[in-house]
Amino acid sequence: MTYQLGQGTGPLKGVKVVEIAGIGPGPHACMILADLGADVIRVERPGGQALAGGATMLLNRGRPSVALNLKDPAAVATVLELVKGADVVIEGMRPGVTERLGLGPGDCQKVNPRIVYGRMTGWGQDGPLAQAAGHDMNYIAITGALHMMGQDKSRPHFPSNLVGDFGGGSTYLVIGILAALLEAKVSGQGQVIDAAIVDGTAHLNAMSAAFLASGGYREERAANLLDGGVPFYDIYETSDGRHMSVGSLEPQFFETLVTLLGVKDTCPGQGEPQRYDEMRQVFTDTFLSRTQAEWVELFEGTDACVAGIVPFTEAVEHPHLQARGTFVEKDGLTQPVPAPRFSRTEPSLSLPPSKAAGEHTREALTAWGIADVDGLIESGVAVQT
Repeated sequence: MTYQLGQGTGPLKGVKVVEIAGIGPGPHACMILADLGADVIRVERPGGQALAGGATMLLNRGRPSVALNLKDPAAVATVLELVKGADVVIEGMRPGVTERLGLGPGDCQKVNPRIVYGRMTGWGQDGPLAQAAGHDMNYIAITGALHMMGQDKSRPHFPSNLVGDFGGGSTYLVIGILAALLEAKVSGQGQVIDAAIVDGTAHLNAMSAAFLASGGYREERAANLLDGGVPFYDIYETSDGRHMSVGSLEPQFFETLVTLLGVKDTCPGQGEPQRYDEMRQVFTDTFLSRTQAEWVELFEGTDACVAGIVPFTEAVEHPHLQARGTFVEKDGLTQPVPAPRFSRTEPSLSLPPSKAAGEHTREALTAWGIADVDGLIESGVAVQT
């Protein structure tokens, strides 16, 4: 597909974003913006970087890849030319790095006072850990979130990088960008967004703060309502070694659960916490008596709040997700469609992930109005792969 401006169809059509490429939450945020229709141009170092690219890296979909040597002043000047006509800049480097490159917030605001400058880090732009290296599990570790994850009382279990990088990170960066864009329409001024994974994760975890304030919450795993502390909100193994998720919290849903399990007359009541160990054993033994497919056939579509736990390769075939078109096969990749959904400005997928950094250098810089792109390539300031 040939790149041109305005290919997006979602509600952000017309918004222009300059992405100074990083890994993880920054690219995920830019994927969201591109999915929703924004024109995003991804500025990468020549050769790319580990974990950041390739034709299967879906986090890079929807936008062209431009390779610029940012150690060269001419490359920095090229990025600032892009910023002049943009609405948003996104970067995910350690605090101070873009300033040293000449692409910090002040540099960008000089050429475009309306620019919204999004900064994505783990620790934030200040604080004693701001300059330290870190990864997802480190950030969620100090917020109180990781401590409570999992049902193993002896140790926490981390959920890949979903909670930190993408839950507390890119999601909050996108929220900040959208809010700042709305404010800029009124004030005529841009601003800097300090999107720190520690801040976003702490905010995600507000319910735990509320539970603690209520006095009925224990800071130990598998001891509370939503962490496996009650047998009617837990995971159970089936006879074929697979698992079912059980979330029958409300009394009417619990009633449906025990009725369909066939244990209504023998199972302890939901209001008998002193017998929860007995109830858990009843559920454990009962779920072990059939395969996951048999339980799914029995429970799916009922109000018991029970669902089979499946891997990604099976999730894409789930009848409900197929009916909604949640996943699509495009450019040889099975991938999620843009979310959320809109009644009028429906988003669509455009460019596939670039095969290599700099795949679209010539056509993207030209489309964004950069002069003498061939000269930049010939001099080595820009690289076309």
